[in-house]
Amino acid sequence: MTEQELIYGLRNGDESAFRELVRLFQDRVFNTSLGLLQNSTDAEDIAQEVFIQIYRSIHQFKEEALLSTWIYRITTTKCLDHLRSKKRKKRFGFISNLFGADNTPLHEPEEFNHPGVQLDRKEDAALLFKLVDQLPENQRTAFILNKVEELSYREIAAILNSTEPAVDSLLQRAKQNLRKKINELPP
Repeated sequence: MTEQELIYGLRNGDESAFRELVRLFQDRVFNTSLGLLQNSTDAEDIAQEVFIQIYRSIHQFKEEALLSTWIYRITTTKCLDHLRSKKRKKRFGFISNLFGADNTPLHEPEEFNHPGVQLDRKEDAALLFKLVDQLPENQRTAFILNKVEELSYREIAAILNSTEPAVDSLLQRAKQNLRKKINELPP
């Protein structure tokens, strides 16, 4: 099925077209979400929301970019909105709900598992993703899309509504910030 046929089928409510869309993009949407959110449960929830939004708003897709670019844009926007929402909740004191009366954690952070990371490198990858999570939002997003999803500068620029030189600058600053954070780590 070509991209045009897929879009046509989606716009006409064809269930097989929607199944094909999910089959083609579910791994990319989940992996991008996981890279940005670093929580598999949240990534699964966001992936479902992304496909629901695609189904509901396919008529708004103007075909000025590739379908995959539009899907990545929806995915990153949903992930960033989710992260902002979590930060707002933390600011309002909801974080205290994570601790019991004796100030011991009620919930342990889940183990880091990203499908693109080999078993023997999971510890290093978990540390790297924690450092990436500390980057400014735009640098973190560009870094994940480039290094984890292996998207080109052009694709990232389209997703972020930016330019290729701006993406290059974001990635250079992200790398500098990561080097600085790595150098600050205890031996």
